[in-house]
Parts: sequence; C-alpha cells; structure tokens
Amino acid sequence: MTERKKLRLGGMALRNGLLVHGPTHWAAAVRRDDGTIGVASGRKPRVTGPGSDVPGVRGVLRLGEAMAVIPLVKRALPEARLPWQDATVAGAIAVAAVGGSALRRRLKGAGGEAAIAALSIVPSLVALRGGDLAAYHGVEHKAIGAYEQDADDAREATKEHDRCGSHLMAPLIAANLAGTAVLRHVLDRPSPAANAAVQLASLGAAVEVFAWSERHADTATARALRRPGHELQRVLGTREPTDEQLEVGRAALEEILRVEAAAAAPDR
Repeated sequence: MTERKKLRLGGMALRNGLLVHGPTHWAAAVRRDDGTIGVASGRKPRVTGPGSDVPGVRGVLRLGEAMAVIPLVKRALPEARLPWQDATVAGAIAVAAVGGSALRRRLKGAGGEAAIAALSIVPSLVALRGGDLAAYHGVEHKAIGAYEQDADDAREATKEHDRCGSHLMAPLIAANLAGTAVLRHVLDRPSPAANAAVQLASLGAAVEVFAWSERHADTATARALRRPGHELQRVLGTREPTDEQLEVGRAALEEILRVEAAAAAPDR
C-alpha cells in the first residue's frame, strides 16, 4: 500500500479558533463561549477558466477564493469570530483608510508611499495585540507544521511557518512602491482606478515571489526574502498557545483531513 501524499494546507487564525484550507475543502473549529468546540466544513469555491493560471493573476484569484470562504464559515459556524470582528480593530481600519487618503494628497514620492504602506499594516498589528488572535495564529502554524512533519505533539512544532501570509508583506510593499513610482512618472494625477490596478498588480507580484521562495526554499535568496516575515511572526504575529487552544487546532485539522479523504475516496 502506498503512503498517502501530504496535503498542502493553509489557514487563517480566528479570534476564537482556526480556519484551515485544503485543496478542495475548508474546515473550521472554534471555542464556544460555553467551553465546547464547534466544528464545520464545506467545499471551497473555485475560479477556473482563461487566465486563471497566468502568473500574477492566479495568485490574486487564489486569495479571492480564500476570502470567498469566509462568509461560508460564518454561515456554517456563526460562533466564529473573524480577525477584524472587534471594535478596536474596526476603528484602526477606519483610521488607516482616512490617514492613507490624507497622506496620498499631502505627501509625494517614495517617502509618501512608504508612509502609506506602513500605515496600512496598523490594523493587522492592532488585531494581533489584543485577544487570542496571535495565539491562534500560533495554533495554525503548529497544527499544520506537526502534520507536515508527522509529529504527534503539535506543542513541539514551531510557531513560525514558511508559508505564512506574513511573507507577502515585504514583496508586497516593495512592488507597491515600485508600481506607484512608475504610475506617478506616467500620470501626473493617477485616478483611483489606476491606483487600484497598481494595488492588484503588486499583490499578484508578491504572490509570485512567495511561490518562488517556496519552490527554491534552500537558496540564500529565498531565505532572505522570508526573513522579514519570520521576524514579524516571531516578534508580533504569533504567541505560544495554551493546550486548550491547541485542542481547537487539532479539531480543525482532523476535520479537514476527514473531508479531504472523503472527497478523494472513489465512489462505491
């Protein structure tokens, strides 16, 4: 009997649990207010067709699919609390949006764009500093890392992971700065649509850099590209979880493995 190939898993920390993405399905587990664990799963939406495998486009589409899962999770598991489902975080998002618009009007050049990019990550930092989100981010990495390493105890796995979305930050900011500089060189007063196009293109480029780093993980360039993300995870993005939080992570992992196995099983 051949050994089953490891699934490529991703995830997103919730304020009270964990969402895990598999190749074809999602699974989520949360700690309810009464102390019990709620679990749900479902099939992931998929975008296919012309252009869906084009470099720069495919990454944006995959991220869009991941976002499309969120309302499905909330419908199946209403107790799930999303990372931004907090009054303080909502306030930080509003401040960042207003502040970014003001900076764009008043500051020109690379310095202004760098300030806007720095301001844009403030809501994420606010979200991670409050509540259990950083701990469940650690749960995400430990649960998936233990599965990938065939480890029995997720407590022994590291709370940092090479496929964390934090590794998108450095290439995203760099691509955004470069794209905005080119745009302002071509157009004196770029329209909102032009700025949005640069944002999407920057995201697509960042995802391609992320994928390249994973394919060439043993190279010095890939290690350098991942270093900022690892430091962000180590210092701010993750926290060592409790045994109770790790229990929620195991429930999410067991559910994604169950539904993916069922989907892959031949019809009887």
